[in-house]
Amino acid sequence: MTLAEIAKASGFPARTIRYYIARGLVSGPVKSGRDAAYTSGHLERLERIKKLQAEGRTLSEVSQLLREPSDKPAVGPPTAWWQYAIADDIVVWVKAGSNPWLTKQFRNAVDEFARAVRQPEEEGNRKPECQ
Repeated sequence: MTLAEIAKASGFPARTIRYYIARGLVSGPVKSGRDAAYTSGHLERLERIKKLQAEGRTLSEVSQLLREPSDKPAVGPPTAWWQYAIADDIVVWVKAGSNPWLTKQFRNAVDEFARAVRQPEEEGNRKPECQ
């Protein structure tokens, strides 16, 4: 099948099919170039994606559900973390990439906590008691 034919058969626009290929949801054509060719396997995969989306699944969920057991990585992807040193013996780690508003709110809370921790140390080398 050509891209136009598989698009018509699946009900997905050709642009969406290309996007799914780029995201790894669908494998690329068996023959590439001007005469790109798609198989019934591609159509079945698109039908499964459509069914999962009809159930309300996101593309991330669809990707995980369609992943073959051999495709699953042994270790998850790396994540970035922000480190806030509040005192010599207190460090707070926050996952990077959060909502900017929440990040600002959290940063304000960390600053307030840091001031509260440092204030007793400065007043007489006392540390606050844990509650």
